[in-house]
Amino acid sequence: MKAYVFPGQGSQFSGMGKDLFENSAKAKELFLQANDILGFDITKVMFTGTDEELKQTNVTQPAIFIHSVILAKISETFAPEMVAGHSLGEFSALVANGTLSFADGLKLVSQRAMAMQKACELVPGTMAAVLALADEKVEEICASIIDEVVVAANYNCPGQLVISGSVKGIEKACELMKAAGAKRALVLPVGGAFHSPLMEPARVELEAAIKNTTFGKPTCAVYQNVNAAPSTDIEVIKTNLIAQLTAPVRWTQSVQNMVKDGGTSFVECGPGKVLQGLVKKIEPSAEVASI
Repeated sequence: MKAYVFPGQGSQFSGMGKDLFENSAKAKELFLQANDILGFDITKVMFTGTDEELKQTNVTQPAIFIHSVILAKISETFAPEMVAGHSLGEFSALVANGTLSFADGLKLVSQRAMAMQKACELVPGTMAAVLALADEKVEEICASIIDEVVVAANYNCPGQLVISGSVKGIEKACELMKAAGAKRALVLPVGGAFHSPLMEPARVELEAAIKNTTFGKPTCAVYQNVNAAPSTDIEVIKTNLIAQLTAPVRWTQSVQNMVKDGGTSFVECGPGKVLQGLVKKIEPSAEVASI
């Protein structure tokens, strides 16, 4: 079975989507529609903006979503039998399987980005990558820090787990991770504690937006970040999408479950090749490619 996977924040680059805009009338139409929906010329930033401009909250998440979804929509070979997306990428996946329209998906992604930014300003936080330490040990250390918020946030692949929480909590956790034998415990250059309880204000804001959005019948199952399980039930999908902001991204488990359910070929749809690398580390026998 063919699985299509969609990347999250961090895969953006200057010039992204420019070739699609210039070579596909359908892509051009969608890019212009995106400008209208967002109320500013995001295509200009995507095509010619600096790395710093692309890191702006109101640009990064919509840009990756737009690039990913347009790639899927103009691909003649696009025929997913299962889909999944890493964090932000879950919204792209839900457009790809017909659950959300392009316009509604983009509006939600834009609202998500703004809500996350507000939450970051309300309570500063950060994240750190922990390498070569068992997931169970990472979870144990996070749980041992009771005076600060520290949680496992991204289960990216075996031996690569990202933790999230308060600045002091993450600093303390990194010291403990290294002492426990982690190869590295490196604080990441991110603006907040994503996928942690510190995103609760953003979750509340996004919940209202999701409940006011029309969801359609999926053409295939989406394997969601919150529980790594497949779903075609609209209410379940909504509930999991709302919970996603404060819950961990279970990417390792999602890929494992997709393989268990018959997924053999994983096609990354969006900027970069990060997910292809993660899939190969999770399931070395899987075929990987990109659109």
